[in-house]
Amino acid sequence: LEKLQDEKRVVVSELSHLFHVSEETIRRDLDKLENEGYAIKSYGGAVINENTSIDMPFNIRKKRNIMEKQKIAELVAGMIKDGDYVILDASTTAVFIAKAIKDKQRLTVITNSIEILIELSDISGWHIISTGGNLKEGYLALVGTKTEHTIRSYCVDKAFISCKALDKEKGVMESNELFAGVKQAMIDAAKTVVLAVDHSKFDHTAFAQITNFHNLSAIVTDEKPSNEWLELLRTYDLKCYYPE
Repeated sequence: LEKLQDEKRVVVSELSHLFHVSEETIRRDLDKLENEGYAIKSYGGAVINENTSIDMPFNIRKKRNIMEKQKIAELVAGMIKDGDYVILDASTTAVFIAKAIKDKQRLTVITNSIEILIELSDISGWHIISTGGNLKEGYLALVGTKTEHTIRSYCVDKAFISCKALDKEKGVMESNELFAGVKQAMIDAAKTVVLAVDHSKFDHTAFAQITNFHNLSAIVTDEKPSNEWLELLRTYDLKCYYPE
């Protein structure tokens, strides 16, 4: 999966040599990845399934675009002040944000991310709140009606969410309606909503709409968007932050 993410295509003979197993073993593994929707088998190997409605497991996704996510996290950290009440979603980008804000004081953080709860578990002087809910297999995320109800019972200064895809007409989109529902609750609970998303998500669509651009306060990304995107965001009076 990691090689598929990095190289987009893998070859049976090369994988056999790399992992010191038979080509038949590799073919069986590729059969499994194809059945799970992650890969599409081709002659002599496989290519990654680019369908944006299919998510890689969390531990694979968090190794993607690390530099980009770190740039986003640095910008987001500058938006968070000591004493703020914030929501972080269960995206891999939010994990990098959590790492980047550890020097802040007296934060209250609400999250449905198991990974973020662990990441922040050793910090003193903060108030860390878990949303509760059902654990989504392979995602380290809590989802469902209990999660959404808990989030909506709070009112916070800022919510930082990510997404699977960003489309000029459809807005902010997610691959799974459970995740879309949780992020909608986060938007409802926050005075300021910041979308933290790397450049690879622009100009794509996914299965479930989270929200349109009207409900966002700002977008933080890792590189300057196209002029078309910047013009669109201006029409919604949306600030866009990116590294200069």
